[in-house]
Amino acid sequence: MKIGNVTLKGNVILGPMAGVTNLAYREFMKPFGVALSYSEMISDCGIAYGNNRTFEYLETSELDSPVGLQIFGFSLKNSAKAIEIIEKTAKYDILDVNLGCPVPKVVKTGAGSAWLRRIDELKTYMEGVVKASSKPVTAKIRLGWDDSSINVEEVALMLQEVGVSALAIHCRTRAAFYSGKANYEAIAGVKEKLNIPLIVSGDIFSLEDAIKATEITHCDGIMVARGSRGNPFLITQIDHYFKTGEKLPGPDLKTQIGYAREFVNKMISFRGEEKGVRELRGLLTHFLAGYPGMKKYYPALIQANHVKDIEAVFHGIEVQYGL
Repeated sequence: MKIGNVTLKGNVILGPMAGVTNLAYREFMKPFGVALSYSEMISDCGIAYGNNRTFEYLETSELDSPVGLQIFGFSLKNSAKAIEIIEKTAKYDILDVNLGCPVPKVVKTGAGSAWLRRIDELKTYMEGVVKASSKPVTAKIRLGWDDSSINVEEVALMLQEVGVSALAIHCRTRAAFYSGKANYEAIAGVKEKLNIPLIVSGDIFSLEDAIKATEITHCDGIMVARGSRGNPFLITQIDHYFKTGEKLPGPDLKTQIGYAREFVNKMISFRGEEKGVRELRGLLTHFLAGYPGMKKYYPALIQANHVKDIEAVFHGIEVQYGL
């Protein structure tokens, strides 16, 4: 797959997740077969106004490449200024624009999926963003605002027209948030009308989900977001299948705990112990999900204050199960 002048070595994309896809997470996930990863969404206002915390989201590394930085905003003036600053400050390969975030605090400003209700304004905005960026521009959208206003095909064709280099579609409406099931059928036929890569997002929690989404939509790429939390090998399974046709089994518990330890080390190195452990609390339980008898260990992980607390849980599991 090629996005502008960026050639990817696979078709599995790590989707942006607020509070999750920081540099440590992206570096941890990359070796599992991530062809392209995206940062957490970044406020264009935060960049334009020089907010120090916002600038932390711009951090990348050689291991992280190729990487896309995802911005969100409600006005071309702010976004163009932010892009100018980003290009002088950050090392990245692709600029992504979030046009699908359903969160009220984002939508009420006119950003995220609120754009899907203002197509004419969106066209002008995205024309300006593409012009302002020296990097290929991608966009992430939803099916529409709600079931009565699905306009995904119209928006997709418009974004292609203004110069967007690839398009990711989360197959839900804004009104659905993350409830129900992703409706891949709603974009069947859209790929055939595009000459840019189409990336499908939503409910990719297993290899079978990826196969189903691809069969229905004929997409070029699969975006894995929530499904990657605690399940890095899912990326490997999808990448390997689409390159070879072989279905790899999932990891055993011993291997999975090894992945979790690796992630802990990466996060602590990136954040320091105090902040790192705080962020790990909400993620480590996902590594144990689906394995019998593991739920009893969740509270200790969620309440951990130090790395030694986390290691005590992992060691306890290994002793009890003879790993």
